[in-house]
Amino acid sequence: MQFIQPELHSRRAFLRRSAQLGIAGTALPFALNLAAVGEAAAFTATDYKALVCVFLYGGNDYGNTVITYDDDSYNKYSTIRGGGGGQSAGGIALAKSALTPTLLAPTTPLAGGRQYALHPSMTGLTNLFNTGKAAVQLNVGPLVVPLTRAQYNSSNRALYPLPPKLFSHNDQQSVWQSSSPEGSTVGWGGNLGDLALSSNGTSLFTCISVTGNAVFLSGDSALQYQVSTSGAIPINGVKNNVYGSTAVRSALTSLIQQNSGQALENEYNRITARAVGAEATITSGLAGVNLTTAFPTNNPLADQLKMVARLIGARTALGSKRQVFMVSLGGFDLHDNLISQQPVLMQRVSEAMTAFYNATAELGLADKVTAFTASDFGRTLSSNGDGSDHGWGSHHLMVGGAVKGKAFYGKAPPVSITNTADANDQWHVGQGRLLPSTSVDQYAATLASWFGVSNTELPGVLPNLSHFGGADYPANLGFMA
Repeated sequence: MQFIQPELHSRRAFLRRSAQLGIAGTALPFALNLAAVGEAAAFTATDYKALVCVFLYGGNDYGNTVITYDDDSYNKYSTIRGGGGGQSAGGIALAKSALTPTLLAPTTPLAGGRQYALHPSMTGLTNLFNTGKAAVQLNVGPLVVPLTRAQYNSSNRALYPLPPKLFSHNDQQSVWQSSSPEGSTVGWGGNLGDLALSSNGTSLFTCISVTGNAVFLSGDSALQYQVSTSGAIPINGVKNNVYGSTAVRSALTSLIQQNSGQALENEYNRITARAVGAEATITSGLAGVNLTTAFPTNNPLADQLKMVARLIGARTALGSKRQVFMVSLGGFDLHDNLISQQPVLMQRVSEAMTAFYNATAELGLADKVTAFTASDFGRTLSSNGDGSDHGWGSHHLMVGGAVKGKAFYGKAPPVSITNTADANDQWHVGQGRLLPSTSVDQYAATLASWFGVSNTELPGVLPNLSHFGGADYPANLGFMA
């Protein structure tokens, strides 16, 4: 039996078929046209909702982020990671006494007495979890199809395909964001934007990045609009005087926006005029937003999330009903100095996401905005002496008023570094690399469904989702209300 990628039934499929037939000079048959229009129907939003991807570049170490705490599991963790004394004692395990303040207390205890704590620097997110505003998705990562450890070890890649270029930073960043390796041009956040465009008065503000260019927010039709932590990025020659002269600025403004007999020049001028108008709209909208929520200083992630909160506060002025945002923090590729460097990173993540949640509550939109973490990959549970190496599955956090918080979702993996035939050690592929028990597509589909995407539209947003289903791999993981 050969693995075959199924056709994607989506709005994009309709647009692509229409374009292909149009180029060929062929009229769409009436029945196909009607069927395709049905596929193209996107949701119509009457309220406001936003998704915020918090991407942790470099591959965050799962073992010291969501840390196993019950005695049996912690003792195994401590043995594998070199004792609980940290690097000064020759290991990268965190001392159990340091984890007590960040112990997570789910409403429904995990099976087998399993317990987890967050990194000691993550007190804010611990409080959000324990008050029902955050949840943890255990062992999630890219999968093409569900895999057992034996299938992962199989040489039959036609039947048991793996995500492309596992353990590669750039490729796995792209796979997380788009289901394809580096070079992909469309991400699942952009796919959501494609469906949401018609709900927004100004479609340009559907997908907004505060962290530069990222494939996650690129759609077939949706464009990623990039802003800085200070606001919209102006065209200096139009926004400010040139050589101190208002006359030169006026001449330049007129020149780059005038009509032309040349098609390419006209298109360039049209895009420039759109950029000028968008900057003015964003600047005007932000001027009317005054948040009192305190965001931490010297925290680049907090600066980005503060801008997202302000943009959400300007949603009416921007004509937005559905938005997808992306922010990020780098520095997580900790092959070395894990114990000394991860605490600062974890503190930044926790403080920034906590302040952001508080800002959405101030705006009266806590249940309309959901932030979630993502990263290239998890890391090895085994230590390389000073850090951990590239892995696969990882644990991630979802934060927001609509999150069914104070809960763990997914399967808690055993604490192990083996790749043996032990039936109790299904979820490891060596060195403590987690074989994901939940796919990114399931994780994303749960968020997308809350966002307003219908079941029939989901396969077009997430191309591998059709390979998952049933009790073991549900398309909806249940963490959103």
